[in-house]
Amino acid sequence: MKKPAFVIGQSESLAARVADHLSREIRSGRIEPETKLPTEHDLSRDLGVSRNVVREALSQLRADGLVYVRQGAGTFALAPEDSKVIRLDPLLLGEASDLGQLFELRAILETQAAYLAATRISEDGLTILEDALDRMRGSERTRDDSVHADLEFHREISKATGNAYILTFITYIGGQIRDTTYLARKSAPIDIVVEETIGEHEAILETLGARDPVAAGEAMRRHVLLSGARAGAELPDHLMGEIS
Repeated sequence: MKKPAFVIGQSESLAARVADHLSREIRSGRIEPETKLPTEHDLSRDLGVSRNVVREALSQLRADGLVYVRQGAGTFALAPEDSKVIRLDPLLLGEASDLGQLFELRAILETQAAYLAATRISEDGLTILEDALDRMRGSERTRDDSVHADLEFHREISKATGNAYILTFITYIGGQIRDTTYLARKSAPIDIVVEETIGEHEAILETLGARDPVAAGEAMRRHVLLSGARAGAELPDHLMGEIS
């Protein structure tokens, strides 16, 4: 196996860095499905880390569904499409094109979630959304509390769909939504970004309160795409045309 192109550093867990390197090798196909990985000893030597670090990294890959162990035979790569585990690599979100794919996914999922929520949300659900929006508008509008309120707003809409799978997935990508919110806040004066974001959430809440599923879906889609643009995502051409 070739040594990694990066230098394994101290700023992040060594095990996480090793797991990330091996994950990229598997996902890219450089380590093909059903290929036996080098032994812990060989990986330790090749990557310049201890066997304990390698062991922890392999444990992470097993948890991520990218490798499996054959008793007495060793550790083998599993095709990513055969994995039963969903994992979004946070390091990939540093690439504009990968970030664009995340927002494309959000545009598909959250547009439909808003559509469904408009037909199913309760008065209590609308109150929760209003409370979250009030916190986004409040004195903490440029601080972490407003970001937490933003995430709660999106989770509550997914909850209002009545579809547990939608709620589970939106909750799962909450970390990525949070991180891209912080990216957006660095793209322009924070007061401008916050004002734009609040206005988009107000439009979503208004359409949900009016029980208008088409308008709710459109308001959510517009918000997600504008959020992607603010975060520096390289959106696919068919989406760029919607916000140009």
